[in-house]
Amino acid sequence: MKALVIRSAVVAATGGLIFGFDTAVISGAEEQIQEQFHLSDAAIGFTVTTALIGTIVGAIVSGRLADRFGRKKVLYAIGVLYVVSAVGCALAPTSSVEVLQAFRFLGGLGIGASSVCAPIYTAEIAPPKFRGRLVGLVQFNIVLGILVAYASNAIIRTVLSDDPNAWRWMLGVMVVPAVLFLVLLPTVPETPRWLAGHGDLAGARATSERLCSTPAEADAQMAEIQETLAAEQGEKTKFYTRGHRKVILLAVAIAFFNQMSGINAILYYAPRVMQDAGASTNAAYLMSVAVGVMNLVATTAALTVIDRLGRRRLMLVGSVGYLVSLGFMAAVMFYYESDGRSFDSTSSILVLLGLMVFIASHAFGQGAVIWVFLSEIFPNSIRGRGQALGSLTHWVWAAITSFAFPPIIGAFGGGVAFSIFFGFMLLQLLWVIKVMPETKGIPLEEMAERLGLEAEATAPAPATKGN
Repeated sequence: MKALVIRSAVVAATGGLIFGFDTAVISGAEEQIQEQFHLSDAAIGFTVTTALIGTIVGAIVSGRLADRFGRKKVLYAIGVLYVVSAVGCALAPTSSVEVLQAFRFLGGLGIGASSVCAPIYTAEIAPPKFRGRLVGLVQFNIVLGILVAYASNAIIRTVLSDDPNAWRWMLGVMVVPAVLFLVLLPTVPETPRWLAGHGDLAGARATSERLCSTPAEADAQMAEIQETLAAEQGEKTKFYTRGHRKVILLAVAIAFFNQMSGINAILYYAPRVMQDAGASTNAAYLMSVAVGVMNLVATTAALTVIDRLGRRRLMLVGSVGYLVSLGFMAAVMFYYESDGRSFDSTSSILVLLGLMVFIASHAFGQGAVIWVFLSEIFPNSIRGRGQALGSLTHWVWAAITSFAFPPIIGAFGGGVAFSIFFGFMLLQLLWVIKVMPETKGIPLEEMAERLGLEAEATAPAPATKGN
């Protein structure tokens, strides 16, 4: 595998690091923001959710933009959004929470677009046998970003414990990796599949030769790309067709189940979950770092085996782990919430153990698989829109679960909240066993045939004048 392939994958994955950082950093800042801006519980909930609203919008528009203007240009736009969001959040005046919400929204646009564009870019420059690991670098960096955010929050809280503006530093630190991302982007190429699809066959050929290990490999890649493009002519504006129904349902299902595990709700409110379970404030922040470390370790383990064991096996292991951990945490919560028992240090340790297993299960299963799977299953001509649909589904349910999580715990207790997630993960296990296909090692150009998509989705369009 050429160094340019690795460098390109790493640069695209840097967008994922910022994605993860921005996702988790609010968990350390939200209490101070609530105090500084004098917000009600509902108002701070909405302020946290504004980024998720941005991710939904970003996911909706970025697929078409990536297909029209190129994967690399959209990555540039994502980097700019991250920089503007970080600076704007750090400097937002406390006289107007709307300014902070607006810059949070811009950061969310970048996250939503990154979740669509970074996996597509990496999938299209990666050799089939290494694609799982290289696309998985996006998820690795998302997880690394989450850990960096938790650690950064803990450090800033320790150093600036008495500073009411510590939250500004927490949110503003994101400008450093965002600028680095923009600096590195000029060193990587546009994907040959996008170039060929927009008529630049010479550029596609030159890029393919730079990415492939041998001229024969480049010849084979270009032949596959051109054959697929010829078969898909006339299909570019059609997405919701009977022939694409199978992959659309697969994308919606994996994204839906991803969030119904409760992963984003728990990441956003990790310190509060720990405090509610009996931990002190400082201990809760340190426990969050421990959760982030487990996330990183389990993601690393998954990426070393995803191309050998396949996507389905990782999902099976993760689904079983979800059921064990969520069932355990629900039982702990029900025990301490019943008969007037008080949460204490023992309950906080038990919940931490449950969260560690939960995070490990997510990282080894859904976390490692979702963006790889979404980047693989769609035909070339609709890959951007397909990734966008999966990402949109992911972020809509992230917003719903994150907004509903605190009220459900407040009204019914943590036992009920974790039991709801447990029920959906039981359904996920059945879906993986009965429905989910294996995609490891299959060239993107052959994926439609291997998945058994109907002929209508890939048949050549009738010839017309001027073609």
